[in-house]
Amino acid sequence: MSIESLFDGQDMTGLAASIRRGDVSAREVVEFAVHRVEERNPAVNAVVADRAEEALAEVDAGLPDGPLRGIPFLIKDLHADVAGLPTSNGSRLFAGRVANADSELVSRYRQAGLVVIGKTNTPEFGQNASTEPVLFGPTRNPRRLTHSVGGSSGGAGAAVAVGIVPAAHASDGGGSIRIPASANGLVGLKPSRGRMPSGAPLSGPLSVEHAVTKSVRDTALLLDLTAGPAVGAPFGIAPPVRPYVDEVGADPGRLRIGITTTMPGGDPVHPDCAAVASDVGVMLEKLGHHVETAAPTFHPEALGAAMQYLMSAPMAVEIDQRLAELGRELRDDDLETMARVQYERCKSQSVTDLAAAYAALELTGREIGRYFTEYDLLLSPTLCRPTPELGVLDAMNLEAMWQHAGAYGALTSPFNSGGQPAISLPLGKDSIGLPLGAQLVAAHGREDLLIRVAAQLEAAYPWSAAPAWPVVEG
Repeated sequence: MSIESLFDGQDMTGLAASIRRGDVSAREVVEFAVHRVEERNPAVNAVVADRAEEALAEVDAGLPDGPLRGIPFLIKDLHADVAGLPTSNGSRLFAGRVANADSELVSRYRQAGLVVIGKTNTPEFGQNASTEPVLFGPTRNPRRLTHSVGGSSGGAGAAVAVGIVPAAHASDGGGSIRIPASANGLVGLKPSRGRMPSGAPLSGPLSVEHAVTKSVRDTALLLDLTAGPAVGAPFGIAPPVRPYVDEVGADPGRLRIGITTTMPGGDPVHPDCAAVASDVGVMLEKLGHHVETAAPTFHPEALGAAMQYLMSAPMAVEIDQRLAELGRELRDDDLETMARVQYERCKSQSVTDLAAAYAALELTGREIGRYFTEYDLLLSPTLCRPTPELGVLDAMNLEAMWQHAGAYGALTSPFNSGGQPAISLPLGKDSIGLPLGAQLVAAHGREDLLIRVAAQLEAAYPWSAAPAWPVVEG
């Protein structure tokens, strides 16, 4: 079998098994991924920094004997350091800031045998549901180059979708794993609060790191290999009772599942998005589960205001620290318009404003947590609207952002408030053929239940893992 067939025809777990059997060498696989960057990245602009020579040298020197030995991997260019590469956070202010050491999660990836070949594009500070930074330019959806790949892990999603790597690192502070998973036809799990190490400053309440993958078993395996808070982390969580890969194929039993196809305030979602969730609800009933209309109750306006502040305040701290490193004041061309407005707003707010935002976050978390005392899972569309064209979510155009941005994360961000795990599965398409995800949410700490049901859906209604290549121009 050719290297191309092995690379494209399998998920990460299967490709790792091919390497272990000797069907293909780790060097051949990494070389092929490097070739894919050269061949396919110009069309989509997913990879913004590469380390091809260093990666091949690491293979030749001998890799750790982990379960994923020899699998090429990409790291999101946001708060995740790879020694020798810039960590730009998608911002011109941070361009050229080179990391001296790997972050904790990157170290865990390496210990698993993964080979880091570069970093992926992200919107400035991850503050957008589309990946269109001024610094690197937009990342384009390989299934339609005029459209977004979502955000903020948009470069990661595009890199997997176009066949550069079989899985890629991602992070999620309001939907940033699940939104690009939906836009690119991938699996995207946001783990529970406290489950993963994080390199982002002040990120504990909202942001969590993991990956976008082709399959549920890949998502489970990566979680097994990297989960566990870093030393001194502000949040902890009980470890799983058994490996997450053991949940793939395990019987979840008959579950009580609530379904919603409206936004938290009651407004309808786009019919294409509603149809995906409704179809998945029918699938779940066929699989033996009880499904009924029911959604968590909370105050979305209060949560939205709190999350906007709690996501931008850490950004403001980072900006001040960077300016101190550079020894200068903020310049007009340092930040995009949206980041500049958020920064200036944060500088004018008080400690009591911050405390009020945390209080609103905690209240919403408790309100949502009560829902999972009655229901095992919540089913919804991942997105309230289909994947937008590039330019709809333009961080240099505040009018466009205020008009459109809120809808794209309305069904993902609530579960960052309470820290519940949530997964987007590629179970539908919109009217022009772009992927749409269905989201499942479980109680805090119940990734095991999500993985069981996600694997059940994958087995009953399998999706294609074939790369989206050649790209579609328009």
